Amino acid sequence: MISKDIKNIIFDLGGVLLNIDYHITINQFKDMGIQHFDELFSQAQQSHLFDNFETGKISENEFIAQLQAFFHIQKSQEEIIHAWNSMLLDFPTERKETLKKYAEQYNIVLLSNTNETHVRAFRKILQDTFGEYWFDDVFQNVYYSNEIGLRKPNKDVFEYVLDQNRFDAAETLFFDDSIQHIEGAKELGIQTIHLVDRKIEDFLSA
Repeated sequence: MISKDIKNIIFDLGGVLLNIDYHITINQFKDMGIQHFDELFSQAQQSHLFDNFETGKISENEFIAQLQAFFHIQKSQEEIIHAWNSMLLDFPTERKETLKKYAEQYNIVLLSNTNETHVRAFRKILQDTFGEYWFDDVFQNVYYSNEIGLRKPNKDVFEYVLDQNRFDAAETLFFDDSIQHIEGAKELGIQTIHLVDRKIEDFLSA
């Protein structure tokens, strides 16, 4: 259960709220002839190309052009975007109500390592599922790494979120599915829950 000291919660997006499967994208790029894509794209260690895309240092067009050049991909931009987005699955309909309940008990914000292509695709998933993009109605603030130029697990992104919201680290809980992100938050004294085979619904008070 969540400690009684907690007043604020930082939620990750992919793997915590949105169902994802990295292997689908990895396999689609392998089908394009990139046999080592899984080594370059992983949660543990990303190449500078993906890092730059996630911090907004390069645009979608630049990202795709660099992918095409580096890997010698003879595929269209649309095909590459489709493969890149294929890891994004669905947003469970019950999760909206879960987040509303969290928002009644805590100050909640979203912090996601992402990129402009995935943000656009994710917004469409929400629109198609719920008929609207409702995150701004539930979260006090939404932080996408490509928009703020900072990404997990670096300490500066957690310091930024704490400062922007005037959160006390000791009173703040962070949900994430990546252990390296969890460790980054812990360094600042943020309490953490590493979601492995569990869901955010499992921690919600009645």
